[in-house]
Amino acid sequence: MATETSQTLDRGLRVLEVLAEAPQGLTVTELSQQMGVNRTVVYRLISTLEQHALVRRDGRGRLCVGLGVLHLASAVQPLLRDLAVPVLRSLAEAIGCTAHLTVADGDEALALAVVEPTWTDYHVAYRVGSRHPLTAGAAGKAISLLSDADTAAYAVTSGELQSGAHGLAAPVRGLEGLRASVGIVTLDGAIDEKLVAPRVLAAAQQVAERLR
Repeated sequence: MATETSQTLDRGLRVLEVLAEAPQGLTVTELSQQMGVNRTVVYRLISTLEQHALVRRDGRGRLCVGLGVLHLASAVQPLLRDLAVPVLRSLAEAIGCTAHLTVADGDEALALAVVEPTWTDYHVAYRVGSRHPLTAGAAGKAISLLSDADTAAYAVTSGELQSGAHGLAAPVRGLEGLRASVGIVTLDGAIDEKLVAPRVLAAAQQVAERLR
C-alpha cells in the first residue's frame, strides 16, 4: 500500500533545504528553477514560511533561512546530548581522555556534549558551548570530512586550539541534515592512533545509530 504524503509540506521542506545550501540567498526565480516548481507555487510557499519566521529576505531581497529555524534547532540539541552522553562516557573512561560531540553551526564547530574521565589525575576541561572554526581542531576537521573528497576516516591535530593539546575525531556519518563529529582531546603527549582511532570511530558509529 502506497504511503500517502503531503505535496505542499514536502515542497515547503524542500524550500528550506535548498535555501540552507545557499548561504548567499536566492531570488524567487532562482529558487523556482532549482526546485523545478512554478514561481506562483514558490511565492505561496515562501509567504507561508515567512509567517513562521522560517524564511526571511535579506537587504537585497534575496531569500534566506529565517531565525525561526534556530528555535527549532535549539529544541533538538538536548535530545542529541542525551543520546550521545552514554557513548561519550564509555569512550572517556576507556581512553582516559575528555570526549566530546561537536556539531557544525555555520562555519563554526560547536561543542554540544562533553564528558571528562573520572579516574585520571588530570585531563582537559572542555566547555560545552565552546566554538572554533571548522578549519581548525580535530573536531572541526572531522566534520569537514563529511563533504570533503578526502578519504581519511578521522582527523588528528596537535596544538591547533590549545598549546600542548592533541585531538582525534571522527565524523558521524549517515545522518541527513546533521554534520557532527565525535572526538577526544588530551594533554598527555601524542595520541596513539592505533589504540585510540578504532575506539573513536566505533563511538561515532554508535552515536549515529542512536540518532537514527
